[in-house]
Amino acid sequence: MSAPFAHAFDWARRHVDSGALPTAVLGVATADGIQVLDAFGSTGARKAQVDDHYRLFSVTKPLVGLAAARMIEAGLVTPDTPLQADVPEFGNNRDDVVRLSHLASHTSGITEPAMDAAEGLTAGLLGSRDFAAGSASRYSTVAYEGIARMIQKRTGRTWSEAVADALSSIDASGLTLDESSNPHFVDDAEASGLDLQRFTALQHPGAGLIGRAEDLLNIGAALLRNTGEIVKPATLAMMRRPLTGDIPRLEPYPASRGQDWGFTWNLRTRAPGLIDRDVYGHGGWSGAQFWIHPSAGVAFVFLTNRVNCPTVELDELDNAVVSGV
Repeated sequence: MSAPFAHAFDWARRHVDSGALPTAVLGVATADGIQVLDAFGSTGARKAQVDDHYRLFSVTKPLVGLAAARMIEAGLVTPDTPLQADVPEFGNNRDDVVRLSHLASHTSGITEPAMDAAEGLTAGLLGSRDFAAGSASRYSTVAYEGIARMIQKRTGRTWSEAVADALSSIDASGLTLDESSNPHFVDDAEASGLDLQRFTALQHPGAGLIGRAEDLLNIGAALLRNTGEIVKPATLAMMRRPLTGDIPRLEPYPASRGQDWGFTWNLRTRAPGLIDRDVYGHGGWSGAQFWIHPSAGVAFVFLTNRVNCPTVELDELDNAVVSGV
């Protein structure tokens, strides 16, 4: 165990030992690469290992965002490009213009269906309007189907292929949609209302990826180096620019959560529970966490398999990691 981060790993072990979490994989990286990685607990008889696959759920979003940002770098779109340009039928029931930046910042105003909606992603994307684009912010997973459709139209690649292309210069080869990767079972997914079989069949661009801690840590290390391995420094700066400003923040992420949305990144710039607010990243429904602290020079990944981790305060972990630098 790396002594500087001992408090963070003690935190993970403590929450598994208490039964608050069934398993945990925690890793820390700097610009030099992975510094420490460990696993705790078991899913049934399966002991957690550091190279196990977990369902990332919404940690998928900024990875799709990196692929979309590379599309911007290639001159194929701008953040201002309307979704209607690539999905003409989208505009049939709306009198506003939904742009790529709206899709990427939870300001598109698309009414959110269930992640496992039986009618499929296209029906959800073309569904009713919640509010006028840009007038408010409400978390939207189905908006990423819009980004996926733009990627497909402009590059001829599926969203998952585009993500693989974006990350081809680093080792993130464990990222997949393939169920044979044997991700840890999310023990309370069904009780929380998710039909996992129907969900996985959707290959959801807002929540569908499966991956290992080392995949995300290698991405985090590359973004800390910020030398253009994935996206150019100016592009990463664009992605970290707040897009939600002072517009109303609607449930489940009201203004009191202390965050802004950038271009697919969650920017916790006003989070009351954090020591260091120079941070961007994302969390996932099954407890997955991926956060990068540029000023502190550290990134961490925490993977587990309990929906929303209701009895766990993840800001404690973030502070323990930052304090270990």
